[in-house]
Amino acid sequence: MQPVDPNKTVIGAPTIDPNRTVLGSPVVTDPNKTRAMGAMDPNKTSIMAPMAPEFALSASIVSSRDATMANGPAREQFLIELQAAGQTAIPGLGVGVTRTPLNLCLVIDRSGSMEGAPLEYVKQACCYVVDLLSPNDVLSIVTFEETVDVLMPPQRVTAKDPIKQGISRLTPGNTTNLYDGLALGMAQVLQTADANRATRMIVLSDGDPTAGIKDFQSLVQHAHEIKNRGITVTFLGFGPDYNEELLAAMAKRTGGNYYFIPRPDLIPEVFRTELEKLSTVVAQNLRLEVKLARWVSLRSTGWEAKGADIREFSIALADMERGATMQQVVDVEFQNHPLGHYRVVAGRLTFDNCLSGRTETVDIDMAIEFTADSAKYSAPVNPVVRQAADIQAASRVVEKTIMGLKSGQITVMGAVADLQKTQMLLLQEGRTQEAQEVTLAMRAIQSGDTSGAEKTLMGTMVNLDQGKK
Repeated sequence: MQPVDPNKTVIGAPTIDPNRTVLGSPVVTDPNKTRAMGAMDPNKTSIMAPMAPEFALSASIVSSRDATMANGPAREQFLIELQAAGQTAIPGLGVGVTRTPLNLCLVIDRSGSMEGAPLEYVKQACCYVVDLLSPNDVLSIVTFEETVDVLMPPQRVTAKDPIKQGISRLTPGNTTNLYDGLALGMAQVLQTADANRATRMIVLSDGDPTAGIKDFQSLVQHAHEIKNRGITVTFLGFGPDYNEELLAAMAKRTGGNYYFIPRPDLIPEVFRTELEKLSTVVAQNLRLEVKLARWVSLRSTGWEAKGADIREFSIALADMERGATMQQVVDVEFQNHPLGHYRVVAGRLTFDNCLSGRTETVDIDMAIEFTADSAKYSAPVNPVVRQAADIQAASRVVEKTIMGLKSGQITVMGAVADLQKTQMLLLQEGRTQEAQEVTLAMRAIQSGDTSGAEKTLMGTMVNLDQGKK
């Protein structure tokens, strides 16, 4: 991309939306000129940043109400909505399609249970991935069973046939050492770390870890450490024996996706879907940090406290593909507070811009009026904020249903009743994909396949947690 000449008018440059924060590299402006601003939307807190041709995200903040109650306890919500640049995901990766270059590691379970059709479909899927990649992409392949091996160290995909021949020679082994497979995959990705590349590990397994470090907390913490190194991990689980609770928890900790594959013949299609998403990533390693005013407490779940400080929290967000929208609700509670307008949360969003290759940071502050006017603080909640909060609540309901089924604390009838309510909510909010997944889970429960229902619902929960629309 050529540098921006401040003395030239760029034809076709993006238009600034005054209701959005544009995150990207600043263009040069004339300090001697005054910029005229358009009318502001009173329902949005707008934080302006300069526009650039390689901007990756825009952001808007909407409060649940324009004002909250002063001189008494109150609770409000703020919706942060992120919009990725460009059109929606590319329907196929044909020749000539502009997309994000990849740094991809395939981490493949080849334990004994993979013998036969499962491993053959994995080989087919991996070869399909190789065919879709270009010389600009970096690929590595790691396999794991009782031992872990590098089938292919990180390299550009310039000669595809030798790679596919190596994949075709994969054979099943013994037990499942997931922990060391992840560690070796991380090592491959870190060899070619590049902010311009979408970085991802795709892990496929059909079983529970049976070798190496096997306990749940250690594996989830391992996933968290991988995310802290700037690597997102997607987990694909199939067959009746894999641990869906573990794979979903690790996917959440790394900001990646989770897929339940009911039949091995669907593996190639799921690989294709994930690769198309990955190839359109424009922003990765998103982290939202907030610092609360001393009289504010956080009610939202999923946030990490910064050490012992009960006022500073952060949350890792999923990667953003071209044209994607993500919503994150910040739920806060206030103690007795005097009249006036106050900033209640100081926020900051940081991410790696795959379009520019730079790390971008923007301040996202949340402010609200404290009033004694009951007509103001009792006004209906903004419907956009309510909708986003309802979706986040639906994720908690799904999680509760899964845990209830596993522990036997809820009956089949109770689980179906809870899921029917969630299904109706998802349909009302236009979340048809998740609603269909809930429908499949209800049918599985009613037919006695609670394990299949749990695996399906785990995927629904991860999708809802990401907040993508």
